[in-house]
Amino acid sequence: IVHRLDRDTSGLLVVAKHDTAHRRLKAALQAREITREYLALVEGRPPARTGTIDAPLGRDRRVRTRISTETDDPRRAVTHFVLEQALASTSLLRVTLETGRTHQIRAHLLAIGHPVAGDPEYGTAGLLGLERQFLHAARLAFAQPMTGAPVDVSSPLPPDLQAALTAAGG
Repeated sequence: IVHRLDRDTSGLLVVAKHDTAHRRLKAALQAREITREYLALVEGRPPARTGTIDAPLGRDRRVRTRISTETDDPRRAVTHFVLEQALASTSLLRVTLETGRTHQIRAHLLAIGHPVAGDPEYGTAGLLGLERQFLHAARLAFAQPMTGAPVDVSSPLPPDLQAALTAAGG
């Protein structure tokens, strides 16, 4: 496994078939040469159609199982978002990662006041009938580690997230 997804996040992963490919893919990830796009349905509406959240993250000072901007051990974290669809009380965002910290998208969106819908740790559990957070790794793009050929793959929303999006008016 080249990178991980948070528990209960659906979508695409990069998996290497052998050690050489794994080493090259890890290097590409560290060099920020792998595009990772997520779809996130968030509570409310961000103040702008696009944005960058550049806020260090680490273990929360009060709740040790959480990641937050209120930490004694901050590490650089940068998340970009674009508004895909504005709904009545939620917004569908396309989110790209510049860095890859644990719970980065969830913690950053909470930090700007727009937690991921249904998120039991950082948002409102059960919102829109969700049994997990509305976070989906929708697209990965990178150079094939052995040939350099471009790889660009997408994954549609799974049925539970599509149902929640429909319930939200999307």
